[in-house]
Amino acid sequence: MPDFRAFCAPTEREPKTLHLDATESHHLVAVNRAREGATVVVFSGQGTEWICELTQASKRAAELSVRFAQTADPLPHRISLAQALPKGNTFESIVRKATEIGAAEIFPIQSERTQVHLDASRTDKKHDKWSTAALEAAKQCGNPWLPEIHSLQPVAPFFERVGDYDLKLIASLHPGAKSLKSVLAERQTSLDRPLSRVLWAIGPEGDFTPSEMSIAQSAGFEPITLGPLVLRCETAAVYALSVLSYELSAQ
Repeated sequence: MPDFRAFCAPTEREPKTLHLDATESHHLVAVNRAREGATVVVFSGQGTEWICELTQASKRAAELSVRFAQTADPLPHRISLAQALPKGNTFESIVRKATEIGAAEIFPIQSERTQVHLDASRTDKKHDKWSTAALEAAKQCGNPWLPEIHSLQPVAPFFERVGDYDLKLIASLHPGAKSLKSVLAERQTSLDRPLSRVLWAIGPEGDFTPSEMSIAQSAGFEPITLGPLVLRCETAAVYALSVLSYELSAQ
C-alpha cells in the first residue's frame, strides 16, 4: 500500500482529477510531505478508492490526476457500536479504535450514569471531532469505509427504537449475563445462516443501571459478560468489538 492516503468525496462518478480541500491538502503536503509525482490513494469513505498521481503539491489546494479507480468489498458482517459517552476525549479514542476494527456505525448515547452533559453547540463540535478521529484512523489503517457516526441520544429511547439487527448485545456486569460464544451459537442456529448485522451496547463507568438493563432486555438485547474483571469503558469497547469481529469472521 502506498504511503500516502487522502480523503475526498467528489461529485463526479468517474473523476479524472481530484481536488483536496484545505485540511486534506495540508495533511498530505505539509504533514506527510508528499511531493509532485507521488502516488496517493484517495478514498471516499464509501468503499471507492482512486489511485492517483499528485500533480499540484499545494498546501491549500492539492490536485491529483486519477490513474484508475477500484472498489473495496465491505466486510461480510456489519458491526455497530452503541457507546455511553465517557468523560474527556475518551470517546475520540473509542471512535479511532472502532474504525480500525471495522465498525460500520457508532451511536453515542447518554445514560443515567454518564457524567458528561452537552448542549447543542457542544454536541455539534464533539461530533465534528469524532468524525475527524474516524477519518484519521481510516487513513492510518487503510480502511476505505468510514463508520456512520450518529447524533447523541438518550439511552432509553435508543434501546426502544433501535433498528433491525440479527443480534443485539449489551455488555453487562449484572448476574445472569451469558458468554458471547454461547449467544452467537444460539442465534446462528435459530437464523440458519451466518449473522451479518450485530449491535454492541457498552455502558459508562459503573455499567448501565438496572432500569436501563431492563429496558434493553425488553427491546431484545442479550446481556453478555466480558469476563470476571471490571473494564474501563474504552477497554470494554475495543475488547467487545475485537472478539465479536473475530467470531463473526470465523462463521
